Amino acid sequence: MPKLLIVYFSRTGGSEQMAKAAADAARAEEACETILKRATDAGPDDLLTADGYIFCAPENLAAIAGGMKEFFDRSYYPVLGKIEGRPYAQMICAGSDGENALKQTARVATGWRLKMVQEPFIICTHAQTKEDILANKTIGEADLEKCRELGAAMAAGLAMGVF
Repeated sequence: MPKLLIVYFSRTGGSEQMAKAAADAARAEEACETILKRATDAGPDDLLTADGYIFCAPENLAAIAGGMKEFFDRSYYPVLGKIEGRPYAQMICAGSDGENALKQTARVATGWRLKMVQEPFIICTHAQTKEDILANKTIGEADLEKCRELGAAMAAGLAMGVF
């Protein structure tokens, strides 16, 4: 049975909600095992044993959040040359832009020679004040549905062997 690994990092709950929505939908595909892991708990062995990936992180200070970056730093060289061609997708939670975090994750995936199989997307919370930025986030239902669609599509694609 193929395995989908969803790795996420979240400080204020937005990315966590997104990742959980994707995981819940992916788990409905019974022919694909879905593993959801916080970036601080995931590592090279998780990447090596999975057949496809969804990476979900917030953008902090115009860059990928430190916890996700640290996961990539710890995992990059141990899996280099060992996961080439595997499918991936990504989701970013941002207060206004998110493009730089999206690009940074894509660069890591390019280095690993992963294959992007779903268009990445950014969910914008419009948090602009210090209070809003630091506050716990609530992702709207329409945005969570996008996350569910991504999770379901990744799991179904892995199960059918189309990636």
